[in-house]
Amino acid sequence: QVQLVESGGGLVQAGGSLSVSCAASGRTFSGVAMGWFRQAPGKEREFVAAISWSGRSTGYADSVKGRFAISRDNNKNTVYLQMNSLKPEDTAIYYCAATSRAYYGGSDLSGYDYWGQGTQVTVSS
Repeated sequence: QVQLVESGGGLVQAGGSLSVSCAASGRTFSGVAMGWFRQAPGKEREFVAAISWSGRSTGYADSVKGRFAISRDNNKNTVYLQMNSLKPEDTAIYYCAATSRAYYGGSDLSGYDYWGQGTQVTVSS
């Protein structure tokens, strides 16, 4: 079992930056692949970014590539999502996800077994 708790969401103006974090507990963090997903009102949950156990492999949705950066600190059992040049369309609840089944979870929701409760990110125009 892995427990995930997100933090750091909030309100920011378009063009601004925000960082969200996800603290994990319950098993060895270095053996868990992590991902970030988001869900806007009336839309399906979508992939944002993913990172492998070691942090050496990362992947991003096209919509955030070049603006967002995922990273992890295995000593702190935490994964981060740095969001820059934010746009109103980035407004959503951001969820972190985890899996111990694979080195890298990928972009599919089914690749993840554990989910946090989410943190709201709102970008005003």
